[in-house]
Amino acid sequence: MRDQAEDPRITRARLSGPEQVTRNATVAELGADGTLTVLAKGTNEWVCVPGNENKIGEPPMCMNPMGMLWMMDAMQGKPTPTNKSPGMIYMLCGATQRSNTDPSDKTSPAIPIGPHWMITWPFDAKEYGLPTTVRDKGAWVMFAGTPFAYLHVCGTPWDGKEYSEGDEAVWTMRYTRP
Repeated sequence: MRDQAEDPRITRARLSGPEQVTRNATVAELGADGTLTVLAKGTNEWVCVPGNENKIGEPPMCMNPMGMLWMMDAMQGKPTPTNKSPGMIYMLCGATQRSNTDPSDKTSPAIPIGPHWMITWPFDAKEYGLPTTVRDKGAWVMFAGTPFAYLHVCGTPWDGKEYSEGDEAVWTMRYTRP
């Protein structure tokens, strides 16, 4: 039996979210039926799963309780999510999935998506003027028009330059065409 610190599943799961969340999170494997097999017990409310990097739609992720409930509802094919407040899911290792519009699609070609995080709460793309197409930066509403529509934000919450008191604002815009 190897030391937990050397288990690549635990390492991969802990890389899926910010260290201040994952260091005290429970790490567990998530079965297709929603069962959790705990690999390392945590002390906060977050659960990180290693996923299966060889299967489309099974990325490593770290979820708070409402994010976990939303994910379980989607995996089990429920007609609507049952979380009563917004959930958070980090997928900072990136992901692959089958569709941007249909949460139950199991046959379309894979769509690669870079590091991102999600707010699992109903978002109406039209009402808020948000895009619905996969992009490598910024945000969009995934599964728009379905009960599982949610805000998908590419990158990490720490992307970009940080403002410090006393900094002088310098506005620049750059455009390039291939």
